[in-house]
Amino acid sequence: MPPHTDRLSADTEGLDRVAGLLRLGALVAFPTETVYGLGADARQGAAVASIYEAKGRPAFNPLIVHVADVAAAQQYALWSPQAAVLAQAFWPGPLTMVLPLREGHGLSELVTAGLQTVGLRVPAHPAAQALLKRFDGPVAAPSANPSGRISPTTAAHVLAGLDGRIAAVLDDGPCAVGLESTIVGFDGARAVLLRSGGVPPEEIEAALGAPLLTPEGTTITAPGQLTSHYAPRGAVRLNAAQAQAGEHLLGFGPVDGTLNLSPDGDLAEAAANLFKYLHQLDAMGGPIAVAPVPMHGLGRAINDRLTRAAAPRD
Repeated sequence: MPPHTDRLSADTEGLDRVAGLLRLGALVAFPTETVYGLGADARQGAAVASIYEAKGRPAFNPLIVHVADVAAAQQYALWSPQAAVLAQAFWPGPLTMVLPLREGHGLSELVTAGLQTVGLRVPAHPAAQALLKRFDGPVAAPSANPSGRISPTTAAHVLAGLDGRIAAVLDDGPCAVGLESTIVGFDGARAVLLRSGGVPPEEIEAALGAPLLTPEGTTITAPGQLTSHYAPRGAVRLNAAQAQAGEHLLGFGPVDGTLNLSPDGDLAEAAANLFKYLHQLDAMGGPIAVAPVPMHGLGRAINDRLTRAAAPRD
């Protein structure tokens, strides 16, 4: 475990350094358009294991593999007409597709957590794209934070949780989307929404020309499906019209508070602010109350994160 985490700029020197660290099996954090990812070479079992160690992550929760383009994704997974439609519509971008593994894929079994599928994504962030092209391989990358804690949207967030646990963080400013990727799997020819995120379900349904299915049962099949996840240290109370004694209120729209996700009720603005504001309120100490957020568009993903943050913890 490194005694200190280097903070590197997303210039040629920094990108070359981070790509070299990945080849050596080291852990590096890098920006995507969603949140900062904690990357390791997805083919090196020891490197992938160190992700779980650094994050304290449950070993049954699979990891998303980031690749540079569709051609790279097809090296590791079996393609389908539906996957082709979604890749054309949303890649590069904040969509992860869970697809059957291709024989001879070469990925570490730790990446898939024993499943016969893999989550693949082509990120749109220029620094992520430049890194993946330099590295020229698959990068397993969950969010760069201790497991169950608030996801990082800046390099400072990464260092607050993982300084000394990883080799380096590639700093290219705040993430634009501020929510993890939407995850879609497939049941035959039908697409299944496994996790809400940066691409609203309505847009996916429009691209496919068919409604998304919802998963049945409680089997963990995709990242971000643990019940208690994205949690601040203090208790979280949802759908609050006002703060109770000792609480910090995270507002939305007309419900104002210590901080307001979007005074104008803009869900895109709220999504971009969600983790940043949870970090700020968490640093203040004490419980957090959250104003109601509409359950449509990006509001689904925001409410999904908040519900997990408020879930009972072991």
